[in-house]
Amino acid sequence: MGVYKEAAPTSVTGIRMNVLTTSLPGLLILEPRVFGDARGRFFESWNERRFREAGIGEGFVQDNVSVSSGRVVRGFHFQRTQPQGQLVFLTEGRIFDVCVDIRRESPTFGRWESFDLSAETARQVYMPPGFAHGFALMSARAVVHYKCTAYYRPDDEGGIIWNDPTLAVPWPLADPVVSARDAAFPTFADFVAS
Repeated sequence: MGVYKEAAPTSVTGIRMNVLTTSLPGLLILEPRVFGDARGRFFESWNERRFREAGIGEGFVQDNVSVSSGRVVRGFHFQRTQPQGQLVFLTEGRIFDVCVDIRRESPTFGRWESFDLSAETARQVYMPPGFAHGFALMSARAVVHYKCTAYYRPDDEGGIIWNDPTLAVPWPLADPVVSARDAAFPTFADFVAS
């Protein structure tokens, strides 16, 4: 798990969010203010002005939704030549979220951070372009939303195997369900050599 350093909360038109930095440059945890009562909950998932004040200047061009159930692990996914920055949050369930720095020029290349994300907390992760992403379900079902800074290109897709021995992520699931594609991804060492 990462060590967080809380930055000054940002505020736009009275709606606040906490911005937490991590040990990986540019990787942020965002905690929007959640309003709740007997009817349910409300939070602002995206506000361009608020996010610019938090230092996130990239524009988002595509939204994706991933629905998973069972003992699923997904990842690690990335785009090779047109990397996507991503804002990740849940509207249902809970995940163990992992972000791997694959920016070759980065001083933290090959390091990763993990986070507990849930619909209940509304906590968000912002990954700048140059990260590989994966997650494990910690609930029976999860609905994960991604705002992306670049369009998805199937011909540009890359991956690193989820249980890579060099990365040694301590996944919280024994015998997870992994897609055939994800199980065939190369190791981190093969990625580095490519």
